[in-house]
Amino acid sequence: MAKYRIAWLPGDGVGVEVMEAARMILDKLEFDAEYIHGDIGWEFWTKEGNALPDRTLEMLKDTNCALFGAITSKPKDEAAKELDPALREKGYTYFSPIVRLRQELNLHTNMRPCKAYKGNPLNYQNDIDLIVFRENTEGMYGGVEFHPVPQTVFDALCVHPKMKKFGEHSLDDLAISTRIMSRKGCESIVYQAFQFAKEFNRRSVTVVDKPNVLRETGGLMIRSARKLAENYPDIPLWETNIDAQCMWLVKNPMDYDILVAENMFGDIISDLCAQLVGGLGFACAGNIGDNYAVFEPTHGSAPKYTGMYKVNPIATVLSAKMMLDWLGETEKGKRLEDAVAAIIAEGKVRTYDMGGSAKTLEMAQAIAEKL
Repeated sequence: MAKYRIAWLPGDGVGVEVMEAARMILDKLEFDAEYIHGDIGWEFWTKEGNALPDRTLEMLKDTNCALFGAITSKPKDEAAKELDPALREKGYTYFSPIVRLRQELNLHTNMRPCKAYKGNPLNYQNDIDLIVFRENTEGMYGGVEFHPVPQTVFDALCVHPKMKKFGEHSLDDLAISTRIMSRKGCESIVYQAFQFAKEFNRRSVTVVDKPNVLRETGGLMIRSARKLAENYPDIPLWETNIDAQCMWLVKNPMDYDILVAENMFGDIISDLCAQLVGGLGFACAGNIGDNYAVFEPTHGSAPKYTGMYKVNPIATVLSAKMMLDWLGETEKGKRLEDAVAAIIAEGKVRTYDMGGSAKTLEMAQAIAEKL
């Protein structure tokens, strides 16, 4: 019997291909696991009206964690047009399966390491080593939205004087997306950032928000960060606005270490940080809860490249490294990262994004051989 049961969620598009690459390397590492396939992605939305079938959620309960590839995701109206005609009048609404996974399993912490490996021609600067901690279940991505706006919702919001200007519009001409944040959510993500900084001797924690405009939600985040920081007197807390932080990351990326933010702002700065170290082909992530985690590359399904085995699998391979570390297999995780770093430094095998011609599985094979 295998030591671990891993939920294997390839998704669609190039997700299937990069997961194939990751499996080659995990097998080379002799990682003792049974891989349990789970249905997830666009195919299941179009055929069943559910991109994350209940059977997949049920399967996850009997696994240690999950490795996820990529899924196609489209706006609400486009998704509705691609639904099986027999399902179109049954009230199905598309919702991102990865967002639903985060919320259903309370994967409250999204951790995104962004490290510039020496020899990567796409590095903005060498020696960049940033980690973004992003609150994963609340904020602007919490999913509490309205269109058309129900009269009861509009009436309730009219207690605020600034709603007066919207009274001239019909409810069908209004759309509302909410940014709801809790003290618990804010404190949790800041706590994760400080704990990591303490354990791994990182230099600083920077909380990123916009409290001068988003006064209530941003204010809650900043107050929570200041309170938590009192427990870590040796780790400086910096506070920045999201717009200025994006500018400063481009100007002086080496000044920063750990960044922490709510859901949407964390998404923005993590993609910016990813580009500083080579782009989404190098961007791995862990969605981490108290008892379960889902690891994934942060790129999409790239439908135009499906079947070409063209895309860079390193983001998925590094996601597997994060999975190994989370499971306590740190020796295997280090070996894997060292092999990735060595292949990048040598520069003999490069995928198209790096200016080379190596295919997805050729990159995986090179990393496996380095192991």
